[in-house]
Amino acid sequence: MRNFLLHTYALGRDLFLNSRFYWVLGLIVFCYLLGFFVPIFFPVGHIVLAVLVLFFLMDSILLFRIKGGISAIRICPDRFSNGDRNPVSIELYNAYPYPVFIKVIDELPFQFQIRDQEFSLTLDPGQRHMLAYELQPKERGEYVFGKINVFVSSTVGLATRRYTLGNEDRIPTYPSFIQMRKYQLMAISNRLTELGVKPIRRLGHTTEFEQIKEYVKGDDFRTINWKATARSAKYMVNQYTDEKAQPVYCLIDKSRTMKMPFDGMRLLDYAINAALVISNIALYKHDKVGLLTFAQRMDSFLKADQKPLQMRLIQELLYKEDTQFKEAAMDRLFVHIRRNIPHRSLLLLFTNFESLVAMNRQLPYLQSLAKSHVLVVIFFENTAVKDLLQNPPENTQDMYVKTLGEHFSFEKRQIVRELKQRGIISILTTPPNLTVETVNKYLEIKSRRLL
Repeated sequence: MRNFLLHTYALGRDLFLNSRFYWVLGLIVFCYLLGFFVPIFFPVGHIVLAVLVLFFLMDSILLFRIKGGISAIRICPDRFSNGDRNPVSIELYNAYPYPVFIKVIDELPFQFQIRDQEFSLTLDPGQRHMLAYELQPKERGEYVFGKINVFVSSTVGLATRRYTLGNEDRIPTYPSFIQMRKYQLMAISNRLTELGVKPIRRLGHTTEFEQIKEYVKGDDFRTINWKATARSAKYMVNQYTDEKAQPVYCLIDKSRTMKMPFDGMRLLDYAINAALVISNIALYKHDKVGLLTFAQRMDSFLKADQKPLQMRLIQELLYKEDTQFKEAAMDRLFVHIRRNIPHRSLLLLFTNFESLVAMNRQLPYLQSLAKSHVLVVIFFENTAVKDLLQNPPENTQDMYVKTLGEHFSFEKRQIVRELKQRGIISILTTPPNLTVETVNKYLEIKSRRLL
């Protein structure tokens, strides 16, 4: 029966003819044509035509005798998480007193560009069924769902009735709060290593004692409490609290270099997702978190704080950010930070340098920032160039392109060395590893007491 639902032809607004109807109609035409040569086929054609009309009327009555034969409700979250798989479900109910064959087409938001998603199934009388699928948005903003179109056929299979159900749903897509919660849960349970976060050996500790705990791999053996170890017959270590209430700022570049796409998402969106995660982790570590976005001018600025609503404010600010086509004004960034961030802070600068020349233009301002703050410059590897270098050249043109790719790759590594020589911490990473690398660097800075 599923094949009969794939090809339907409109007879009215909500009534369609299935392919089975046209197959029988073709048989009738064949009987009439054959009747010119064998007259007995004329009455056969009359009989088949009468049966077709009778069954079509019966099928239409079965489909339209109940006004609300099928009901459908779309169940969506209050908001989508950008870059993650978000669950969506449709609850169906069959009010017909007999089984029906249905095809469901949900009108998805245009941002997904999905034209062929449909579900086919059979519902027994009084049966409820939940259709579940996932959507992965690639950009922030509002996503609008349309109607739920349900096409219903009875066991006769000559006609299909269309139900247009549900309401328009407007779902805002925020930066990846799913990723944020995942890292938060891992941090609370000390399982960040499962997400790729490296355990950082503490090089020193504060004088504030917190508790005695069982030794785990990565703990400093110099903190072993030998008296507690002797009592429990297990290695026990002293645990000290990290320095708290230190200001941490995420500086997000929104210039044209952050508009480059990777796997359907812009670099800006990867930076925003990472900034959300690191801000939440910093708050969990009892630090103050703030935010600054900029391009040709300074845009959103949120002063570092520990108040309970701070993460909500950061989410709302990041929700509306977008890239611009102008170059980032690092000179204005330096002036703004000097005026508005007087205390020594950890500055996580999410930006992108495609060449050594572009970095050198901004280097004086980066050096000035690094004198008063702990500056971490986070920029991206060009994954397209990286993939290109892995393929052997097949002709002269490929060799020329590969040579250019090696030049760009070398410049990226040279940028890291130039920044390091000037005492600026840097992270060169691919977009998928951005969050893990940023969290690693933050924990390392905390453990080394660089701030």
